[in-house]
Amino acid sequence: MLNIAVLTVDTGNSAPRAFSLSQNYPNPFNAITDIEFSLPAQADVRLEIFNMLGQKVATMVDGVLPAGYHTASWNATNEASGVYFYRLTAGGLAKTNQMTLLK
Repeated sequence: MLNIAVLTVDTGNSAPRAFSLSQNYPNPFNAITDIEFSLPAQADVRLEIFNMLGQKVATMVDGVLPAGYHTASWNATNEASGVYFYRLTAGGLAKTNQMTLLK
């Protein structure tokens, strides 16, 4: 079973100035990892995870999120050890990072 959660962090009155995608933590990880990203404005967001073959293994976020700092947690209990890529697209921008699952 895939367990995915997205949490919006309250930043008070200050919104991020730029679109960003942070390195997942921890990395390498065993079963669960967090991915943080920021949006300077409300946007239609998609956060996807791919294996080394380019096959999509999870869609963590698919919808409109408000401006701010966000964290998505991925539970990869049912996935094989290996290298994965995660791609964030929002408002016409995209960024991809790499992560390693070790069991």
